[in-house]
Amino acid sequence: MSQNTVVKKLAARRSGAVKSNAAPADVLIVGAGFAGLGTAIRLLAAGVDNIVILERGDEVGGTWRDNSYPGAACDIPSNLYSFSFAQNPQWSRGYSGSGEILGYIHHLVDHYGLRRLIRFGHTVTDLAFDAGQGLWSASIAGGKPVSARSAVMAQGPLSNASFPDIAGIERFKGHKIHSARWDHGYDFSGKRVAVIGTGASAVQIIPELVKQASQLKVFQRTPAWVLPRMDYTAPDWSKAVFSRVPTTQSLVRGAMFWAHESMALGMIWNTPMTALLQRISSGFLRRQVKDAWMRRQLTPDFRIGCKRVLMSSDYYRALQRDNCELITWPIATLSENGIRTSEGLEHRVDCIVFATGFDVSRSGTPFPVTGLDGRKLNQEWARGAQAYKSVNIAGYPNLFMTFGPNSGPGHNSALVYMESQIDYIVRGIRTILQQDLKMLDVRADAQLGYNKGIQKRLSRTNWNSGCKSWYLTEDGFNATMYPGFATQFRRQMKTFSSRDYLAL
Repeated sequence: MSQNTVVKKLAARRSGAVKSNAAPADVLIVGAGFAGLGTAIRLLAAGVDNIVILERGDEVGGTWRDNSYPGAACDIPSNLYSFSFAQNPQWSRGYSGSGEILGYIHHLVDHYGLRRLIRFGHTVTDLAFDAGQGLWSASIAGGKPVSARSAVMAQGPLSNASFPDIAGIERFKGHKIHSARWDHGYDFSGKRVAVIGTGASAVQIIPELVKQASQLKVFQRTPAWVLPRMDYTAPDWSKAVFSRVPTTQSLVRGAMFWAHESMALGMIWNTPMTALLQRISSGFLRRQVKDAWMRRQLTPDFRIGCKRVLMSSDYYRALQRDNCELITWPIATLSENGIRTSEGLEHRVDCIVFATGFDVSRSGTPFPVTGLDGRKLNQEWARGAQAYKSVNIAGYPNLFMTFGPNSGPGHNSALVYMESQIDYIVRGIRTILQQDLKMLDVRADAQLGYNKGIQKRLSRTNWNSGCKSWYLTEDGFNATMYPGFATQFRRQMKTFSSRDYLAL
């Protein structure tokens, strides 16, 4: 079937939808962040525009809308942390802040006319497949259900955040802030502040808070490997060249991609490059931190890459400020006035900042998902999430995911992986529409074989080398990371093999 025929067929269906409000959409997308918007852009380019995007918030942006804490920025260069089909020649810095990234997302919405597709304030509470009609139905909190022939779960792995389960948290009478739900109305000037956590968000927050608070206490559970972030202000001449000759920006992007791709040799597997990266990080620590005891407290006891590697050039300096104190004793409980550590001391503070990460659905789903014969995805994933090529799940026809199981990058831009998934999803959806299928379901044996290979490869990676991280479930199952190069991931996503699917 030609693309013109497909477009005519879709136009006829849309014409019917105008006459009947009950007509289902062709595609239902959950989430208006990078993944959801990118999927919509590529679908539109393929001639599919009967699309509904369900967004629980009142604006687009996903994690970059929600994470507006001081110092929030990306740890991947701006030219690489953007879509290859929508490059931005006007990035102001090598590593842009959250506000500029959010501005780029708004540009995508305006440039591609996506706002007409988005229904804001639509929180999905349930997603269920009707095999008789071949439709997915999304239940909406306080609203009417939305149905579509296919559904894309693009809400992202870092979309939900809550305060951690720490003893006594309800007793603390001071101010509490989660890094992903920042309180911009709180004045830190002259305050005694505690930061719990020393991960990717914390190393950006701490250098900013130490400039405002009278006293800052940083509670560290596990030190991380830190590499310097080589940030810079983009010169006007480079912006002009990128605008006038877009190929130059593509060449720069390509160079950045291959530089990051080479890091896989040290971060994913234990190779001589792993030892080299550890020496570079240790050398950076020695140059930045003069006190031997503090260096010991900040030195990890696990292999680099096992946990997320942090990028910061000012975190170590912030910890050595006169008004900052690093505390490595485990937290026993929170009290009315502060934090009590296991050696019996109470640290009195006015405010606690929880930089404790996100509620990552490694072994469940953010809302109930019901497939064929009433099967529940959260039950099937109770011992670890699995999918075919991270995008499809057997028994859940016409359902697609971005950042599904085992698609996480450990060394390169997440958007490189995302683009590959999106293009694969578009091919799957067009197959459903072109062939007028009621169901397109990945074969269970294809999914099983794929995941056996993934887990075998993961067993030889640094992520599975013994440390505890958010990449793993409680029993050590890695449902998060992809055990290979970004080029390998892109290669596997280029092939949409019909023999791996059941079509009806």
